[in-house]
Amino acid sequence: MIRISSQQIFNGGINRLQGINSNLVDTQQQISTGKKVNKPSDDPVAAARILKLDQELKRVDTYERNANLADNRLKQEESALASTVDIIQRVRELTVQAGSGSLSPNDRQSISAELKERLDQLANITNSRDASGEYIFSGFQGQTPAFAKDGAGDWQYQGDEGQRVLEIDDGVTVPISDHGKGIFVDVAKAVSVKATDDGSGNPANGYISDLEFVAPKDLRDAFSGGTPSVPDDFTISVGAGGAISITAVDSSGNPTAVDAGGNPLDLTPTPAPTVGEDFRVAGIDLTVNDAQPGDSFTLGISDRQSVFGTIENLIDGLEGIAKGSDRGNAEYDALIAESLTNLDNAQEKIILKQTELGGRLNAVESTTAFLEDSGLYTKEIRSQLQDVDYAEAISNLSFQSFVLQAAQQSFAQVSRMSLFDRL
Repeated sequence: MIRISSQQIFNGGINRLQGINSNLVDTQQQISTGKKVNKPSDDPVAAARILKLDQELKRVDTYERNANLADNRLKQEESALASTVDIIQRVRELTVQAGSGSLSPNDRQSISAELKERLDQLANITNSRDASGEYIFSGFQGQTPAFAKDGAGDWQYQGDEGQRVLEIDDGVTVPISDHGKGIFVDVAKAVSVKATDDGSGNPANGYISDLEFVAPKDLRDAFSGGTPSVPDDFTISVGAGGAISITAVDSSGNPTAVDAGGNPLDLTPTPAPTVGEDFRVAGIDLTVNDAQPGDSFTLGISDRQSVFGTIENLIDGLEGIAKGSDRGNAEYDALIAESLTNLDNAQEKIILKQTELGGRLNAVESTTAFLEDSGLYTKEIRSQLQDVDYAEAISNLSFQSFVLQAAQQSFAQVSRMSLFDRL
């Protein structure tokens, strides 16, 4: 026979009531928080998995914010570029209009006035800022305007060549900015006369007309035998009797390409052209007019010019070139033709950048969709591990309340039993 003392009966009853009450409190906490795992001891394995899932959700949330920022920045840049294309298109229309032979000087002044307005608009757009107040086309120099006027009143690039990138997923980065130098400054310039000389450091006596670049392949072929073989500046020189020779040297007389003997590459056609004669050299048609022996003309082949410079030169030409003489008409026609080519090059460069931005936006969009799906899947798994089944919890709470009540009544009955009742 086992003897059970009254103290044991009381201790056992209290422990039992405390255990039932603890279970009841746990169930009440699950219902109030909506979570069936409120502390690691509730389910150590599930708690560890929930912690990892929470970390995954924080990672996804961070990348989603980055992707949203990238999307906003790229769309802002895309909008700015679309506006610049519209401005350049309008400038091109004005340039075509300026090329009409029926315009009076006042008409050209009116076109010049509108071009100045368009130039200011272009500057405002290229100096656009993002939501944080940084200039979007200044590279890493976000606090510096991308373009500003220099002492001569010409627009110059002020930023650097940095490109900002943002990580939008593990190992996935996307550029979110482009510097203005690469878009608006480094634009291919039309083949043009970049310098003239009469042999004594003064401008040449003659001039070049009907300059047209018609055969890019011929230009490449003309330099293919030189070192380097990349097309570059060459100079047209007038000799005795108006004979013309063409060599691969720049305006300072430095060779831009040499032959096997180390001499400047000779590009003179056979037979050699003369002053006043139309001819083609290295795929370029032109005519040298009114030149005297000693005159030289250097053609810029691979030069670059900003879209601002193109519009500024056009404005200066409209206001400064006097038409009426053969030379004035030739200079004006060259201005219009070169401006149209330069504007087309600038527009093409911007459109190519727009295409690139479209690819980046597609990458951001697909990554965002992947992150959203990943987040939903992770939340679903965490919900299965963490979220309480209210129907089951309420049923357990009712049962546990009933058990606690029964245990309390049973303990009350047992606690009143005593040997003295049998005496």
